[in-house]
Amino acid sequence: MRAGAAAVAAAVGLSAVFAVSHAATASGGLLKVRLGGDAEQTRLVLDIDQAATAKLVSDGSADGHAILILPTVSAQGGLQGAGQGLVTAWAIEQTPAGARLQMDLAPDARIKGRFLLPPADGVAHYRYVVDIISQPGAVRLVSSSDRSAALGLQLRPQITTQQITTQQIPPVSLKKVVVIDPGHGGHDPGASGAQGFEKDINLAAALALKARLERTARYQVVLTRQDDTYVPLETRVRIAQRAGADLFISLHSDSGPDATLRGASVYTLSDKASNRAARFVSRDDWFMKASLTGDRGVSDILFDLTQRATKNRSAAFAQTLVHRIDGKAPLLRRTQRDAGFMVLLAPDVPAVLLEMGFLSNADDEGFLRDAQKRARLMNAVGDSIDDYFAQATRIASR
Repeated sequence: MRAGAAAVAAAVGLSAVFAVSHAATASGGLLKVRLGGDAEQTRLVLDIDQAATAKLVSDGSADGHAILILPTVSAQGGLQGAGQGLVTAWAIEQTPAGARLQMDLAPDARIKGRFLLPPADGVAHYRYVVDIISQPGAVRLVSSSDRSAALGLQLRPQITTQQITTQQIPPVSLKKVVVIDPGHGGHDPGASGAQGFEKDINLAAALALKARLERTARYQVVLTRQDDTYVPLETRVRIAQRAGADLFISLHSDSGPDATLRGASVYTLSDKASNRAARFVSRDDWFMKASLTGDRGVSDILFDLTQRATKNRSAAFAQTLVHRIDGKAPLLRRTQRDAGFMVLLAPDVPAVLLEMGFLSNADDEGFLRDAQKRARLMNAVGDSIDDYFAQATRIASR
């Protein structure tokens, strides 16, 4: 065992030798991922080439899924591995908000603490350390191999999954998280057409898109509403942030004073609305705490860089979306537009708002109320989402 790894293990009294996943190497900030420990205490170490902080999204106590976001760490390409001790599996992937680490924990386990170790004791890089413990009173069936490892009697050349309880936690997934927002709902009907309200068309389209994406088994799909209920605009954005969304798409149906006007359009956040995004962010969001020194100037720079990268990704998806829906639905002459819509304000989630057509136009309303034509449009939207993430994967693999 390297001296640096031994020092890390000794810091919490873990005598198990750290295992290194052969798959856990990456370009950029993340060097490798290591696990050590047993069914009482487990430690995960991210070896990184720069100082970093992390936002704790979930400590795992609620649903067994512990999630951390490291905004300044790069994990392009995505990594995953089997677990050890209280960690049954782990995955780390690149998101617009930074590297996203998810650990599936054994029942009754949770993150106890986390901290950054600077280069020291012969180790030339930084180490971000996450400690997981078993909550008091938990009953576990520990395998003999775990007991041996806890006593320091057995070395593990690579990570293997240990059966530490009678319950099974589903493995982590590298599925992309897509949040679909059916506009309006409840007491907010949206635009009115000759045959009904916008809110109903938006929900029907969202359900069709959800079904299209889930058929591929490549996505985790989250709806901001699943029925005729009202969800505040700010809450819709928070849903996307809490879900760790890789993409947010808000579905709407337009209306205008000219009944001849028809066609779909796609909106992204305007430059003029960027300052609203900064005001929208609460003090609890990670980019307000991203600086190790607490320097507000550094936080502002990180916020600006994050927002700029997110806007670029949003624009790239909007362009792909327009290309895919062209021919599947009528388009406005100037199809790509920008605006300051509230649902586009999250600075860490690429987002677009799709106006599917005009309910004030009889042809567009008939198109959007036809289930087959609506499904054809949503299939094209699904194709654009496939294209967007495929392109991101190709860039990451270069």
